[in-house]
Amino acid sequence: MGAEKADLLVGGRSMLARVVDAVAAEVDEVVVVGRPGQALTLPRPRRAGVAVRRTDDAERDVGPLAGLAAGFAALDADVAFVASCDVPLLTPAVVAGVLDALRDADAAVPEVEGTPHPLVAAWRRGPALAAVRACLATGRRRVQDALAVLAVVRVPEAALRAFDPTLDALRNVNTPEDLERARAVASGRG
Repeated sequence: MGAEKADLLVGGRSMLARVVDAVAAEVDEVVVVGRPGQALTLPRPRRAGVAVRRTDDAERDVGPLAGLAAGFAALDADVAFVASCDVPLLTPAVVAGVLDALRDADAAVPEVEGTPHPLVAAWRRGPALAAVRACLATGRRRVQDALAVLAVVRVPEAALRAFDPTLDALRNVNTPEDLERARAVASGRG
């Protein structure tokens, strides 16, 4: 992408700020996980009273499980809403809907066309942290490995469309074309 994804602008705000705003609209605590040494500007959420703090991956280049472990360990809340910084069209309605779906499960994971989205999901911190640490200790690096030992409820596409008819909230920005599409959607042109 030629720049740090978190800092790329969509709709006049960084992707990280947009994600933090969407999550902070529904929770009281936000933990941003970065790479050791990564320059990240912590955004101030639009909703007052929400604590935003940073922690770093304990292990470099291990992938999202290391980030999940660091985030879960730093969080005080019992439930975490996990979102990667590259879903800048995430909305508070999707966050609330996925959190509501969690109920007694260990994780609530959106699923579209058979594809799970565990990095836009609700996780119960205690069981999730134990599962993620166990995976890392045994060399497993896939998020799906952690989910395999948890009680997971899938949030089906039909339920997601009630909150986001276009499912834009789940679209990752991984290419310049994805970024332009997100910018167009954010400006009302997409």
